[in-house]
Amino acid sequence: MKKRRRSNKKKKSVWKLVLCFLLFEFIFTGMTAPFLIFHGPFENVKRTVVGAAMTTLSHQYIAKLFLSDEEIQKILAGNAAAGVEQNSVKTLNFENKHDSSIEREDISDDRKKFKGYVLIIHDPSRVKVGYSKKLGVAGELTSRIAKNNNAVAAINGGAFKDSSSGSSKWTGTGGKPTGILMSNGKIVSNDIENSDKKSEVMAITKKGQLLVGNHSLNDMKQKGVTEAISFGPALVVNGKGTIKSGDGGWGIAPRTAIGQRTDGAMIFLVIDGRQAKSVGASLRDVQNIMLKYGAVNATNLDGGSSTTMYYEGEVINNTCDPLGERSVPSAIYVKP
Repeated sequence: MKKRRRSNKKKKSVWKLVLCFLLFEFIFTGMTAPFLIFHGPFENVKRTVVGAAMTTLSHQYIAKLFLSDEEIQKILAGNAAAGVEQNSVKTLNFENKHDSSIEREDISDDRKKFKGYVLIIHDPSRVKVGYSKKLGVAGELTSRIAKNNNAVAAINGGAFKDSSSGSSKWTGTGGKPTGILMSNGKIVSNDIENSDKKSEVMAITKKGQLLVGNHSLNDMKQKGVTEAISFGPALVVNGKGTIKSGDGGWGIAPRTAIGQRTDGAMIFLVIDGRQAKSVGASLRDVQNIMLKYGAVNATNLDGGSSTTMYYEGEVINNTCDPLGERSVPSAIYVKP
């Protein structure tokens, strides 16, 4: 009996040592892992984590806790897309046959573990910019903006601040757009005081040509732009990718993008992210998909929690927020 008791005591002691060791390893790894990621030799891992963190509003602290703003900007700019000037985008000469059909394709990449959705809109004149009815106070769901315009398809749009007009307080409602917001030839919102100042935009002319890259308000007026939102970077210009090395500098995340083929057809693209079945995509991944689908010009749009694709009465992608769609100030939709 005494031997059994001693044996049991030894077993308990061994298990205590094992548990203590595992607990120590867990705590030690948790404390040292961030320093290895942000200050260790793993540059690719650091770029990915910083890029992914900085594309969110609620998780930027992950990078800012360990790196200065200067270091973060240096990492983000290290392999970013090349800047595109307004005169770089060539005019497309396509004949709009007003084909009302829309093609849908579900895409996936097992190697990178992401899935996404592509819509090809053959008549570019049907593509418009919509916005929240509560603009300046609160955004609306992409699907709601689509329904308000009787749209057959839509993706989320441009840049915004999570605050109301006249207030710097964070509200989480997506009601305050930043940059330029133009719809049906009307400037709905604009916080760029100088009309000659260039900024990254997604713009569509009256003819239906997609403009990407840096454009000023005066330049867009001269080109006959009727729809515009501020966002970027441009990913494809004149049939060539703008990211020459690296992944684009924004990490892995849910993505939204728009492109145009030489025949005028518009390409809507969303990629799910921050999920077990779809981690997300880099800007370079988005660029490569756009090139694969024949885009001659394409630009990145707001991603992360905003990424949404609406088609034929429902949201067809899996938004990364557990609560579903998030409120945004603008969307790009396809009119009936």
